[in-house]
This record gives sequence, structure tokens and C-alpha cells, in this order.
Amino acid sequence: MQTTTAAVVRESGGQVHLEELQLDDPRPHEVVVRVVGTGVCHTDIICRDQWFPVPLPLVLGHEGSGVVERVGADVTLVEPGDHVVMSLHSCGTCEFCRTAPPGYCSSHYDLNFSGRRPDGSATLHRGDEEINGHFFAQSSFATHALVTEYNVVKVTKDAPLEILGPLGCGIQTGAGSVMNSLAVEPGKSIAVFGTGAVGLSAVMAAVVSGSTRIIGIDVHEDRLNLASELGATDVINGRDTDAVEAIMELTSGRGVDYTLETTAVAAVARQAVESLALLGTCGLVGVPPAGTDLTLDFHSVLFGRFVRGIIGGDARAQLFIPTLIELWSQGRFPFDRLVKAYPLSAINEAIEDAESGATIKPVIEMPAA
Repeated sequence: MQTTTAAVVRESGGQVHLEELQLDDPRPHEVVVRVVGTGVCHTDIICRDQWFPVPLPLVLGHEGSGVVERVGADVTLVEPGDHVVMSLHSCGTCEFCRTAPPGYCSSHYDLNFSGRRPDGSATLHRGDEEINGHFFAQSSFATHALVTEYNVVKVTKDAPLEILGPLGCGIQTGAGSVMNSLAVEPGKSIAVFGTGAVGLSAVMAAVVSGSTRIIGIDVHEDRLNLASELGATDVINGRDTDAVEAIMELTSGRGVDYTLETTAVAAVARQAVESLALLGTCGLVGVPPAGTDLTLDFHSVLFGRFVRGIIGGDARAQLFIPTLIELWSQGRFPFDRLVKAYPLSAINEAIEDAESGATIKPVIEMPAA
């Protein structure tokens, strides 16, 4: 075992506390990564708050990037010294892993939210106390993470490793929803409801995809201004304006070909559906509390409109993350504009700023090795 400094949440809604823990040695297909940076995601916050019944105490964090330090005996995909981004885990063998992107694995919850390895063993300890970890098979709110070789993505060493972590979840989700799930075509229109990290990533991806009308909807003027700078052709402040009426006015009553709902607010999701043109598609990526109902006008869906949920932007991380990095290097996907760095000692401030919306995408930078 080796020592890692990790941010542990011990009570629902509580602050995280930095603790010295022991990290298991890697098993045959596991990898120890020295974490360089890790994003703070909405999913971390809702798990802290027990919207999902994750076990406590727990080390969160699932948007990590870092350097491989140790590998298990049977690892073949990476080696010590490789730069990697960590993403979600999947079994790779179930019906859905064989036919669909990994986010739809039939064991998704157990592999990413149970706090344990599939065999029930803990990866983190504090003396005799077992600490739940293995969150998204990484728990990257720590100086070191134990992951599997299957949920790390090798990246080029000339990319800025300290900000790459959010590509593993939030940014991948927004961009992938546009480029993979909705497959937005050149010349088509899209409205993005919520211009946080996921929504702004979707706006940038819509630009890359050749969409000619990109509408951003939010209640924060600063985010709408950034959406315009990143390529949105129109912005709507939903606090002041009925978004559906505004979209219909912009499109001469037709509606848009695609909408993406990122806020997890049921009333906003209904607006996203009602803003669609005939045969349009609405993608839902926001995660509300379990049991949240979505009510739709039956006739709005009856006339050929599609509504679908999306996990992880339907991305295969090993292929999609390098694509996003290449687009960034070409100046076509400037996701770095969403990021603000915080030291590990300020992790609670970073979480609070993510929750309040003060920062679009906080990234925790770990102490230098």
C-alpha cells in the first residue's frame, strides 16, 4: 500500500476533509495514477448530497488526469510515465457494452457508484477503517488514484495535463451529446438549455459540427456572454423571457432541429421538448433527484418529436478524448476557457463555486510530486 492525501466526505451535504489514507496496491488489471488535476462535476455534488444512495465515508472525484506510476502484472494498455485522463468504468462484456457506448453498461451503477470493486473490496483505508472509494473506478479527489487499465485514456504529453481531467466526464458529455448522440448535421439548428460546462461544451461542439443556428439559454448573463464568444448565434435569458416563445420567434415558428437539456429542471426539460421542430430530437443529460417526474404534452411528442436520455455523450473515451484534444490544439474547441484552477487545500471552495455557478468548471490542482 501507499499513502494518498484524499478529500473524504463523511456526512450528507457536508464539507470534504483532507485525510491521509492508504491506497491498495494495483491488482493485475489496475493502475496507480499520480493525479495532476481533477474537475469538480455536478455528479460529485449530488452524490455528496445523497441524491444517489452512495455509501459514506467516500472519496469522490471522477474527472481526473495524471501520470501512471504503477501498473498491475497483466496491464498492457498503459505503462509508467504515460499521461492519462480517467473516465467512467464499464464491464465490457454485457449485452449493452458489446452493442452500445460504455455509459449504458448493465453494471453501470455497481461499477461507478458502489464505492467498492466489483468483488466488494475497498481500495482505500484509514488504519483499520475502510473508506469507500473506486468512485467511477478512480476517486480522483486525491493525490493518487487506483483505476483500471480500461477506464484510463492515454494522451499526448504535449497537452496541458492539469486541465484535461474534465474531458473524462462533463466536457465529453456536452460535446459527445452533440457530435455522437444527436449527430448534429451541418446547417441544422440546436438550442442548448443551460450554459454551464456541459452546455458550453455542446455549443463549441455545435460550431465544430457546422450548425448554423446555435441558441444558448441560461439565467446568468456572464455565461450567455461566454456562449456568444464561443459560437452561439443567439442567446436567451430564461429569467426574463419565455424561452419557447423566443426560440419560435427566432425560427419563424418552426422550432429547432435539436435541443439539449443540461439543467436537470423538469420544467426546463419540457421547454426543450416544446422548442423542437417536427421530427426534432431532444437530448436529456441533466441528472435530477431520483423520482423526478417529467410531464410532456402528449401531442408535442405525438407529431414525430423524439426525447432521449444520454449518458457520457455516447462517447468511447479512448477515441473521443484524443479527438477533443486535437480540436483544442487546432483552436477549434477552446475548453480551457471554462476552467479555473484551485489548490487541493481549497477544494471546499471549489465545490461551493461549482454549486453556486460562480465558476463554470473548477479544477483541483494537486501538489507537485
